[in-house]
Amino acid sequence: MAALHRIAPLVASPLASSSRIHLGPLVRASSTLPMRAAHAAPTVRTVSDMPSVTTPPTSAAPKSTGPAPAATDKPAAKPRRQFKPTKAALTMTPNAISRLRALMSSPTEPKMLRIGVKTRGCAGMAYHLDYVDPPGGKFDEVVEQDGVKVLVDSKALFSIIGSVMDWRDTRLSAGFVFENPNIEDTCGCGESFNIRF
Repeated sequence: MAALHRIAPLVASPLASSSRIHLGPLVRASSTLPMRAAHAAPTVRTVSDMPSVTTPPTSAAPKSTGPAPAATDKPAAKPRRQFKPTKAALTMTPNAISRLRALMSSPTEPKMLRIGVKTRGCAGMAYHLDYVDPPGGKFDEVVEQDGVKVLVDSKALFSIIGSVMDWRDTRLSAGFVFENPNIEDTCGCGESFNIRF
């Protein structure tokens, strides 16, 4: 390991009329330097040997000596990094949005719907919809599309992310249907599913 050693100790010049102190240069000790070089005699510089530097006070504005530089003299500003917009956890079709508006317009029901996943069925998981009071759970994801807000349960977010929610009304059934790209397999009746991790 290399250590830093000072060649010149902290010494005030006896010849100096002011109280300025010179610190010697820092040298990195290594195995290539002879040992006696690390113990060289300290160098002492007087104030008169040191270069004189005057600095303006910090409150003083710098004075311009020539014409103002043209706008083209400035270095080009680094372009800001453009981030792609994040994909919504859930997308809703127009049929789903109109059905959700009808459900949320009832004055007696809460105004938010939470979408979650429960362990159920042959394949292992099934969608679960609940009415909740606003604002919902602390870590729930709020999905808003065309003025309709839906909550996605934080525990089910990785199972639902990228899904499309649709409302289908057929002669046999009516309900919300989810097209989920994360599904690995479903049971025969289609009520439960299993996702790939």
